[in-house]
Amino acid sequence: RHATPDVRITPYATLRIPCLQIVVPNFSMTWKAIRLELARTADFPQGSEADAYVLRLPIDDIGFINRSAMNHTVESQIVHRMWPGEPDRNRVVIARWADWACLYGNSHMDDEGIFRLEHHPIKPGEYLTMTETAGRHLPFKVVRCNG
Repeated sequence: RHATPDVRITPYATLRIPCLQIVVPNFSMTWKAIRLELARTADFPQGSEADAYVLRLPIDDIGFINRSAMNHTVESQIVHRMWPGEPDRNRVVIARWADWACLYGNSHMDDEGIFRLEHHPIKPGEYLTMTETAGRHLPFKVVRCNG
């Protein structure tokens, strides 16, 4: 006879098998529309609602990206970039080997990086750093995260 594993459902699911215990977070994931607005900078001491991004990403209950969902549904990971005086840009957000990027064109010269995206919770009040195509790093505040 084989022993039946003992499974408890709590904030963490625990699976007990003789000589082996695995603890896996038990969080759900939802695709969310995340609005980022330019935070305070030297050029914009009050920030700017007009300089904004809307990202559509799979986010878990505590605000972190579900990377495995992103690896399987690239076409769903949308970025919409809105800047005054420039045409809106739309395309996708991808995980690259060492970072994350918003892809807009066929050349990597059009990409905008997102600094340590999977290491920051994505929820209202938090900040992310975007790297423009020219290499300038800008802080953006998460103002909305709707699911």
